[in-house]
Amino acid sequence: MRAFFYCCKFIIFVLKINLQMGRAFEYRKATKMARWDKMAKTFSKIGKDIAIAVKAGGPDPESNPALRRCIQNAKGANMPKDNVERAIKKASGADAEHYDEITYEGYGQGGVAFFIECTTNNPTRTVANVRAIFNKFDGNLGKNGELAFIFDRKGIFSIDKSSIKMDWDDFEMEMIDGGAEDVESDDEEVMITTAFEDFGALSHKLDDLGIEVKSAELQRIANNTKEVNPDQFKANMKMLDRFEEDDDVQNVFHNMEITDELLKSIS
Repeated sequence: MRAFFYCCKFIIFVLKINLQMGRAFEYRKATKMARWDKMAKTFSKIGKDIAIAVKAGGPDPESNPALRRCIQNAKGANMPKDNVERAIKKASGADAEHYDEITYEGYGQGGVAFFIECTTNNPTRTVANVRAIFNKFDGNLGKNGELAFIFDRKGIFSIDKSSIKMDWDDFEMEMIDGGAEDVESDDEEVMITTAFEDFGALSHKLDDLGIEVKSAELQRIANNTKEVNPDQFKANMKMLDRFEEDDDVQNVFHNMEITDELLKSIS
């Protein structure tokens, strides 16, 4: 009976993957690479993540899964080991800077929903900056909680495909057993999506299999998309860039429908 259950689950899983692969995977990968390409900002973000992880669970990555994930992400972003060790040491000191994790929700042009995650040592400054960016691009800052239904919180794992030594079907079955919802891949990279509550279980599964993770993040994935015209798309993309340039902003998520035609309009 257990074998039959896994067989059925695997068939449904594979069908779901085939339906969802393609543009969504390519866009997520391209967006991620664009973000990692801004090295100075990336290192600053990881440094803040390390500070929060150390404060919450201590400086030992063996007993602190959140810190271990930060170190994995630092390695995937080519952050020098000395920088990581310095960040851990700084976060462990008595004079360590205190950061608050704050989220903001609002709308861009065309009714596109934006969810912004911030890490800041000055919330007054941060909310002022976020409001100013929305206003500059004819958007508006909303109330926290009003957009939560649009986004599902998911775990996203990125792995170099070359690091997977086992048979691909066996790998997919192991991922299902660990809580994976989707496994998407191209010739170089594998992206695994899991529910928020299964993030830790899948991380342990990958550790048990000896598979090195390039990055592991919690993201907010839109469960519906909003169509926009080219002018709205350009304005929203400029606003997105401005948010990501802000030092207090860690992540920005939106539900804007992105098509090849719209991408060509800004290239």
